[in-house]
Amino acid sequence: MYVNLCGRRVPFQALASSSFAGFLSSYAPQLLPGGSWRDVPQVSGAAGALPHATTIVALVCAEGVVLASDRRATAGNMISKRDVEKVFRCDEFSAMGIAGTLALGLEFARLFQVELEHYEKMEGRFLSLEGKAYRLAAMIRGNLGLAMQGLVVVPLLAGYDLDSGAGRIFSYDPAGGPSEERRFYSIGSGSVFAQGALKKLYADDMPAIDAGLCALQALYDAADDDSATGGPDMTRRIFPVVTTVTGDGFRRWPEAQVAEAVQQIVAGRMDSPDGPTAAMRA
Repeated sequence: MYVNLCGRRVPFQALASSSFAGFLSSYAPQLLPGGSWRDVPQVSGAAGALPHATTIVALVCAEGVVLASDRRATAGNMISKRDVEKVFRCDEFSAMGIAGTLALGLEFARLFQVELEHYEKMEGRFLSLEGKAYRLAAMIRGNLGLAMQGLVVVPLLAGYDLDSGAGRIFSYDPAGGPSEERRFYSIGSGSVFAQGALKKLYADDMPAIDAGLCALQALYDAADDDSATGGPDMTRRIFPVVTTVTGDGFRRWPEAQVAEAVQQIVAGRMDSPDGPTAAMRA
């Protein structure tokens, strides 16, 4: 039995590997992100003109983890898209947010989804969260050639660890080095400002609903100081994306729920432009 891959008939037995990315690297490496980077001209000077995704925040909560993002993509000093999707479901117990070159980030997200689906079909079980983190690291490492030319993709992986029963967050450097982050983390151009808000508002073991509100406050602060991060667009009804990953699986907050939370935040900022403050602790 054969499968058709880019016009080539490949024996089905070749799919025995549980890694779809590994299979592609053997039979069609040009389909991998960065797979054909040697044929790409030097683009470092033009990389900044390509659409880039910006701020992503993740927080560990009592039930698992919250992953949220703004909706803006920028090309240099221009807004290229106001309603881009930057947070994606990887499988039932993990999600990823992307920052960096938008087109490559979307490609990474789609390929990683297929990678995990392929593993489940071949092995008959979910890959562990740490296994997912290292699989994604290998894919990012494969893009190193393009990253050296300025086409960098930096994802943030968040998920519910079925073994420990807790949420976990993994960040990456452009070379694919994974690092587990404790409590909360942020990536993208507005991450410095989002991190400041998270330090102020985050509390251990906070419920998912509170963690989602904390993420929205952090994104608001990021948009307040970083021009590449989009704040809530009340006239166009474009709001941040908020997702949770718990023992019950992946869930994206409905648009109406996010809109209601954002309206409360905006109303509160009318009286207190700098947002809520943390209580002083002895």
